[in-house]
Amino acid sequence: MTFEAVAVPILDSISGLARRYDAWLTDIWGVMHNGMRPFPHAVEACRLFREGGGTVILISNSPRPRETAAEQLREIGVPADCYDGMATSGDVTRQLIAGYAGQAVYHLGPDRDLPIFDGLGVALGDIWDSAVVVCSGLRDDETETPADYTDLLAEFHARGLRMICANPDLKVERGKKLIYCAGALAELYEQMGGEVVYAGKPHRPIYDLALKEVMANRGSALQRHRVLAIGDGLRTDIAGAAAQNIDSVFIASAVHVAGGLEAGLDSATVARLFNGNGARPIAALSQLIW
Repeated sequence: MTFEAVAVPILDSISGLARRYDAWLTDIWGVMHNGMRPFPHAVEACRLFREGGGTVILISNSPRPRETAAEQLREIGVPADCYDGMATSGDVTRQLIAGYAGQAVYHLGPDRDLPIFDGLGVALGDIWDSAVVVCSGLRDDETETPADYTDLLAEFHARGLRMICANPDLKVERGKKLIYCAGALAELYEQMGGEVVYAGKPHRPIYDLALKEVMANRGSALQRHRVLAIGDGLRTDIAGAAAQNIDSVFIASAVHVAGGLEAGLDSATVARLFNGNGARPIAALSQLIW
């Protein structure tokens, strides 16, 4: 039997997998909430996993530092008692920005992401005096698309500016709407020939940070076969886990499945997503549920 012929099982519950793992690396947007409201079953699943001795580290491509991301979770209604720690793309981005201390950087993104620069010794500049572009998203992701930034990206390229992408996601689900993220701008910039450094999933630095959080909470490191990644992004969550030799579970959101968790999953949809795809999860669920 070929690799592609092995079906990814569709589960009704994650509880049967729980005892195989000591830690979950759980995506936030699309798994824990949709940008506007929490998913109660996901919150409950994380709580029950923790009550059984498991550790839950939220791993997110949010361009915000973990402290700011935690505030956002509270505002949306995701309680702090369903997770142990967090690692964000914003945390990794801050490490990258710190290398430009004493220089000007250009921020491409909404003002709500400005905490990413706090205390790093950089100044916000314009195209002509900046050493690097930090892209945290579209300035107005409710109305704009990457095409609106073609001319600006061309100016970056003409200046030979490197871009730090603070959120490698292409799109996320906000309520009933899909919105573009920084990854879509970074992808367009690369197509123009620009250089991009990515901070979050599927790249290694955010996994290193998340696994350090696991160790800090458990008091010792875990072998990777005892860690499970849970996410809704094929090119971020699933591909990133595979690259780090970590098992993953796919959660259906509107990013890849029309209708998202409300539509559910069927074998045809799962086959379309994963047949012929080298990065495959060990299972798929319509939502994270115990």
